[in-house]
Amino acid sequence: MKGRLNRRDFMSSTAASVGTLAIGAAAPKTVGDRAPIVIASGNGLRAVERAMQLVRGGHDPLDAAIEGVAIVEADPNDHSVGLGGLPNEEGVVELDAAVMHGPTHGGGSVAAIRNIMHPAAVARQVMQRTRHCLLVGEGALDFARAHGFPEVNLLTVEARKIWLRWKETRDANDDWLPEPEDKVAAYVRETLARRITGTIHCSVLDTHGDLGCTTTTSGLAFKIPGRVGDSPILGAGLYLDNEVGSAGSTGLGEANLLNLSSYLVVEGMRRGLSPKDAIMETCKRIATTSVRDPRRRRGDGKTTFNVSFYAVNKKGQYAGGCIYPGGSMAVHDGTSARVIGCDSLYDK
Repeated sequence: MKGRLNRRDFMSSTAASVGTLAIGAAAPKTVGDRAPIVIASGNGLRAVERAMQLVRGGHDPLDAAIEGVAIVEADPNDHSVGLGGLPNEEGVVELDAAVMHGPTHGGGSVAAIRNIMHPAAVARQVMQRTRHCLLVGEGALDFARAHGFPEVNLLTVEARKIWLRWKETRDANDDWLPEPEDKVAAYVRETLARRITGTIHCSVLDTHGDLGCTTTTSGLAFKIPGRVGDSPILGAGLYLDNEVGSAGSTGLGEANLLNLSSYLVVEGMRRGLSPKDAIMETCKRIATTSVRDPRRRRGDGKTTFNVSFYAVNKKGQYAGGCIYPGGSMAVHDGTSARVIGCDSLYDK
């Protein structure tokens, strides 16, 4: 599904990003003597490469994480975040994002924000320029405008076609007439074969041993308008403590909201667990509590959904894990960037 970015879309998205990522970013400082580590969800290979480049140049770990995920936010061919993200059931793209900053233990987030390509950068401004942690909807958009973030039509031609096909084929008895099957583009079929829940998380440990993290998403495809998942909720979609480590998640946000899952991962590391063991303990907690609800329980007693976690501790140890197999994470250990598999709680 890659490679469909046309020149007009590229020039438009690039122009909208110029200057945006500098809003609220700190000046670089002297590089420390610690080995930096950058981790991200599996779709974040380009993000960890960019974040590592910035960290090596003395940039703040949160600034590095934000600029790393901005690459994916600006990619119209990625339907999980930012420009090109799949819309809600009414065809409107609503974005969520959150940030946390280790040295200050600060955090900020935005939810259900429209027309802003880089919500993670807006979340940083919420952290820096308000006494609040979370702004939503029109308030978040007004705040972004006030700080110079340009408005962009986030619904690309491709995302609109995917949404329209979804809408036209939901009910055979309604008045929508779908396009003939032989005229439906392959990418539309491929995308609708599974419901997109994609998100990108990035955590950075810098050369001074300080942490920063961000999570950004367009949320669950075709969601009820106004739905907010875990990504912008501190403690659920991401969490860090500069003395312990950082963690973030992708997957079914409601499960993380009900368990404050990212907080649990960090608290596990605080108790001395390795990142892997802290993640597996959290996956087990989610698997245990979630199946009390029959709507989230399979016939075999396991969860109907998957959730993945990505964690790094103060020592630079890292791991990725999920409830079911198939998850992956991107990592840059200072030597190379690569995508590795996540450990899983269950085999299938």
